Amino acid sequence: MPLPPPSPVADRPVSSFAIDVPESLLARARAGEGAAFEQIYRWFERPVFTLAVRIAGDREEATEVLQETMLKVLTRIGDFRGHRDGSGTPFWGWLRQIAVNEALMRLRSRRRHEHGDSDEEHLADDRIPPPPAAADAAALGRALAQLPEATRSVLWLYHAEGYTHEEIAALMQRSISFSKSQLARGSRRLRQLLEPEQAHA
Repeated sequence: MPLPPPSPVADRPVSSFAIDVPESLLARARAGEGAAFEQIYRWFERPVFTLAVRIAGDREEATEVLQETMLKVLTRIGDFRGHRDGSGTPFWGWLRQIAVNEALMRLRSRRRHEHGDSDEEHLADDRIPPPPAAADAAALGRALAQLPEATRSVLWLYHAEGYTHEEIAALMQRSISFSKSQLARGSRRLRQLLEPEQAHA
């Protein structure tokens, strides 16, 4: 069963998926109106693609993740009930969960024959600072691309999307300590990679 999106916490980042979709538009999409779904596609195309690139690390795969995500949203939108069933799940959280699952599924398929790092290495607390605010998007993208796939995924889900270590562990089918170790290791490496970029800025 998919996890619900993280509960709002004051110091969590605002996800790029956090778009308020009117119930009237959802009703039209549920009724099969193509124009309504096209509007939803336009609103979420960029956040889905960005998340997919950060996790999958490849624009071609990210395009496939985008297509598969939106196809699933189209075929399952009738199942989304959101606030009406008392779950309190916003539409963007439901759609984001589909995108994350799709991207991580591709990551896991590439990882099947690889040896994972020890879950217990380099544990750190949850308050590791995000990447330097001075880093522009292009520099951050170049630095993230140099990180191992699992490390990059943890960093993005934690810092950009606001998932907790417990949620990331469940999504990636790993342990909580694995999420913490990847966050600590990735944050250190990301800062090292960004320092030369800033020095030459």
